[in-house]
Amino acid sequence: MDIVYASLSRRSAAGLPPSGEATEVLGVLWAHATPGDGLEHISCRTEADRVDLLLYLLTHPSDTSEVRSSPHQVEDLLNRSHRASPLLRRRYLPPRLTAM
Repeated sequence: MDIVYASLSRRSAAGLPPSGEATEVLGVLWAHATPGDGLEHISCRTEADRVDLLLYLLTHPSDTSEVRSSPHQVEDLLNRSHRASPLLRRRYLPPRLTAM
């Protein structure tokens, strides 16, 4: 199992995070996850300027050349979810890959 840290930065850090925000973000990510993502679990913590995520992914066999790295799988899931979800687009900046 691989664990990948990611975060979504808020468009505006004014005020307190909305009540139930972590549940909403988790729901969006699960709704857009595909079996190919290998997603097993997600934990979420809200901060004033972002939401922090830990995504737990199944580790793929090393002999498969077509498999993307876990950080790239997470990047794909976050981008797919952000594009498809009005809530994520309205509340957060587009995700961006950081140095691995």
